[in-house]
Amino acid sequence: MLSISAAAVFSFSLLSRVVERMVSLSVGILLSTSLLHALPEAFESQADPHTLFAVLLAGLLGFFLLEKMAILRHSHHYEGDGHGHEHGHDAHEAGKAGWMILVGDGLHNFTDGILIAAAFLADPNLGVITGVAIIAHEIPQEIGDFIVLLNAGFTRVRAYVYNLLCSLMAVVGGLLGYFTLGQASGLIPYVLVFASSGFIYIAVSDLMPQMQRRATVRETIPQVILIALGVSVVLFLTSRGHAH
Repeated sequence: MLSISAAAVFSFSLLSRVVERMVSLSVGILLSTSLLHALPEAFESQADPHTLFAVLLAGLLGFFLLEKMAILRHSHHYEGDGHGHEHGHDAHEAGKAGWMILVGDGLHNFTDGILIAAAFLADPNLGVITGVAIIAHEIPQEIGDFIVLLNAGFTRVRAYVYNLLCSLMAVVGGLLGYFTLGQASGLIPYVLVFASSGFIYIAVSDLMPQMQRRATVRETIPQVILIALGVSVVLFLTSRGHAH
């Protein structure tokens, strides 16, 4: 709910600079959550390292294919784009894209819920950090979703309510994950590795290329500072967890 509401505020006021800054912060949080916390937690368990690395590889390739399928399904056309469609074609396409975004987002949030549950079951401190990482990367993503929904003809209130309902799928996934993984705790390291593959893929293939488009020193310095801030947040939360 926090990430959806923040996304709505930024989308409706179009604070694009804040959104750009959120992307840099997300990269730091996602990469450090995966590489400094979730993966070490998984590899310190009794699970076979070779199998865990296989899950990591499968996760990275799986996210690549999922993104490919989503890109192939999304053909972005607008009225008057010179493609010579009959009148109303693009509005219809935008409407379909809007519903597809909602379905995809619901499934995405459902898996996020399972990942948060797995993280909490492994270590409550890791659960908090995973939650923070998911909120941070959801804000820029949800802003993109809002823009697609508004373009698809949804009113602001309707876009917000539908996005909020989709976000509640995380609660469903969290409850299911908590009760399922609580019974089968041996699966937790594999879920953590799969979650890490998603975080790493999002950061490296989606967010970092966005940041590379702004190659000036003036743009790069705040990016580096915010990545470092994201890493520092995770290190701070991790050190507090170890202190307890």
